[in-house]
This record gives sequence, structure tokens and C-alpha cells, in this order.
Amino acid sequence: MMELQLNRVDYLQTAVTSPNCLRLIPIVKKENANKVAVADSSGVVHVFGMKKKEVQTVFKSLPGLAVSRLELGGPPGQPRDRIFVSSGSVVRGFSKKGKQFLDFNTNITESIKNLYVEGSDLFLSGDYIYHHYRDCKDISYYLCDDKINDIVCLPTAKVPDMTAVLACNDGILRIFQEAELVCQMDVPRSPQTLCLYENNGGDVGNKVIYGTQDGRLGLVQVSRFIQESLWELDNESRSGGILCLSNYDITGDGVLDLLVGRDDGQVEVYGFTDADEPVKRFTHACSESVTSVQGGKVSSPDYHELIISTYAGWVTGLTTEPIKRTGDQSSRTPSSHDTLTAEKLEALRREVDELQKRVLFEREQYQASSANSNRISAIPKFSVNDRFFLSKEDGCYQLSIEVQMAIDNVLIQSSVPLDILDVSSNSAVISFSNCDPRDSNCVLATYRCQANTTRMELKLRTIEGQYGTVLAYVTPKLQPKVCQVRQYQIKPLSLHTRSHSFDENRLDLFPTSMP
Repeated sequence: MMELQLNRVDYLQTAVTSPNCLRLIPIVKKENANKVAVADSSGVVHVFGMKKKEVQTVFKSLPGLAVSRLELGGPPGQPRDRIFVSSGSVVRGFSKKGKQFLDFNTNITESIKNLYVEGSDLFLSGDYIYHHYRDCKDISYYLCDDKINDIVCLPTAKVPDMTAVLACNDGILRIFQEAELVCQMDVPRSPQTLCLYENNGGDVGNKVIYGTQDGRLGLVQVSRFIQESLWELDNESRSGGILCLSNYDITGDGVLDLLVGRDDGQVEVYGFTDADEPVKRFTHACSESVTSVQGGKVSSPDYHELIISTYAGWVTGLTTEPIKRTGDQSSRTPSSHDTLTAEKLEALRREVDELQKRVLFEREQYQASSANSNRISAIPKFSVNDRFFLSKEDGCYQLSIEVQMAIDNVLIQSSVPLDILDVSSNSAVISFSNCDPRDSNCVLATYRCQANTTRMELKLRTIEGQYGTVLAYVTPKLQPKVCQVRQYQIKPLSLHTRSHSFDENRLDLFPTSMP
């Protein structure tokens, strides 16, 4: 097995990003590097590249509605270098130079959550309704039984019929051809994201990789007549759920590797054996959930690189370019590279000093205005990324809370009895308060977070048959103090999970009639 040595490079920070809102524009000439396209919750589409180790902006759109998805598209047989973004019910298209050529209002009732582009066809969905457009004209729609988590289309160059695959929250992959639901395929867990195998669906074009909420990976072959699971990889290390997938040959061995981004900050690279079985080759831990991971050449056209975006908007790279170090610093002569580095450091120091002065000035202005009784403090807005789901293996609910800035404390209040379990990755200090169950207040616990904690995980074990609500009061380190309240439902059959099949051998364990 080949070992990877990747070094981190920080590029820039945007606003909060949604899953799959970063893509690399394909290279036209081999001597060039990839350009990065990223969109965020402020509605800004930013395309940038690197020149002399500095970020060079190609174009930056004006702010607007939050972008929920960014995809690349293009005419059949040509590079996919056109940028498509979804905001609310609108799909916009930009060229790689920043010229807007599409502003399509779909007029659907739901906000667009998922988007895929294949030629002149748009595949999109809200939470439950799937839509297919061709040349901006409505072709078909379908109301799903459960939430739609992702959409992918098989390549028309290999599959003549326009085939879309939907990953639904009920653990079903729904396959559409043109306007018809042709078949459904069950997967063991709820699929959260999809990508084409080897970026083109494999030899036949009908292979799709999926990632699940509980961190599993799987490869399936789908068509009207074939629905087959080729392999499935369990989450033995109990890592987080999978938010994004991609394919890129980061090892340079001629075989595309599988890139995986998880909601606990893990970035993984899987290679493939001669039997096409996945093998983990690299792992990197980020402090925030990974919303996108792509492979290409950004900082240098000579070195492969992973480009990562996180929930808080950080865009970073993991490059194969080695960092040159020398043992005796005093004996070597200064080079042009050393001079360039010194100039950058000096510019950064000046920028930090200016920012500190601005912060001090704004703080004094705020304190002066807050002393005036006629003025009202504005409540700062912040985003909370939370997930609440049942872990079948642990027999408990997992709750993850993530904020774009540091968390001060989280208060958990429950109207039903439950146990709060220890989580090894949670460094917060917990304290319990006395409460009266007659007031629908059975549990009251406070987590006080350590410095610079932006994400925390909890495990809650419920009692089957007792139902109610769990409230989480999230307070970040902001002034003035403000908190957001999140509510989670505990159902009567709280420890039951959906099953698509039943083992008939289990019937022997239960009597069919009373004696």
C-alpha cells in the first residue's frame, strides 16, 4: 500500500458553506492549474486561482440568497466548465470568466436543495419533489415518500436514456428514465450523497457510489433491469456521516482514488486493489465538518492536491508538494524564495496590526453607543448546523451541533427521561441541574465548552414508549449574548428503525398461537 504525504495550504475563508458548494474548473492546457469555484450562504460565487503562491480572484458575484448547491456543466462532449448555482427557487449560470448567461426562476414551492446538470437538462429537487427540466422547460416531476438527499445523472455518452438516480432518506435509490420511475433499490442505511464511479459511471456508465448518514460507503450498479450492490464498506472506526464524495488520482498511479468528506471533519482517501476493493490510504482531521472535497492542481501545475471546504467557509488544500527544510539555517545564503516569504510575513503582520486597531475602535464605538439608553443593541445572526439521528449500532441518538464561531455553552432540556452518554471526542464540561418531571422537565444539563470549540457531539439514550421533545439552547461567544433554540422530536417507538426486508427465520422465535 502506497503512503501519502500531504501538506496543508490555507487559501481563503468565505461565509458558511453548504455541502457540495465547491468545484474545480477543468484544465484546458496541461501547463495551467485548476481554478476553484466556491459559493456560500451570502450568495457570493467566488472563482479564484493561484499565482506566485497568492490567491488571484477571477470573478466574484454580488451577494444574494444563500447558495444551496454548486455544479459544473457544459455541452455534451466538451469540458464541464460552466458554473451553475441554486438559490431559493432560482438557478443561475456563469461562465468560467464570470459572465452570467442563465437566470432561471423555476417557480417551485420548495427551495432547491439538490442540483445536477447534464447537457441542456437540469435535475433538481427540494425536500420531497423532484423536477426535470430540459432547455428550461418542465419535463416531469415526482413526489417522493421521504426526503431527497442528493441527485446524480448517468452520463449520456454511455447511457443513451436520460437516467437520474435519487438518494432518499428512507434508504432507497430511485431510478428515473426520462419521466418514468423505472425501479427502486434498497440500501442498508440512509444515503446522503452520490457520485459517479470514476467520474463517468465506469465502463458501462451505470455505477454509482453512495455515502450514508452513519458513515458507510457502497458501490451499486443501476439500470432498468439491473440493480446490484457490488461492494459495501462498513464504518468500523465509527467516524462521522458522509457529506461529500469525489474521484481523483491523488497518488499518481493511474487509478482514480475515492475522496471522502465526513461531518466530523475527517477527510479520507481510498485506493482500489486489483479486485476493485477499496483500501484506506490517507486520513486527515479538520476541526469542522467537511462540506466539499475535490482533487486537482491548484497551487502548482506540477503537484496533485486535495481542495477542501468546511462548514465555516475555510478553503484549504492538502498538496503533494514537499516543504523544503534545511538543518543549518545559518550556513546557507538567502534565496529569492526566502525574500518572498519574508515580504509575505511582513505584509501579514501589518494586516494583523490594522485589524487589531479596527477591532479596538469598533469595540469602543459599541461601548459608547450601548451606554446611551435610547439605543437598542442589534442581535447578531449566526448559523447552526445540527444533526439528530438514531445510531442502530449504539442503540442511542447522536446529536451534533456546529457553529461558525466558538461555542460558549449548550443547554439540553428534555421533557422525557433519557440518559446522556459520554463521548470521547467531547471535551466540554457537563453539569446537571435539579428539575421537576411534573413540569415536563425531566433532564436539564449544561455543557460548558473549551476555548475555540466550534463543534460538539452528544449521545442520548431514550426509553422506548416515552415520547416528547428535546431542546438544545446553543450560545456562542458573541456580544451581546444571544442563543438559538433547536427542537428534536422523540417518537413513541424511538428505538425502531426502518427495514426493507424481513428474515423469515426469525418467525421461529415467536409463537404463532397461544397454548
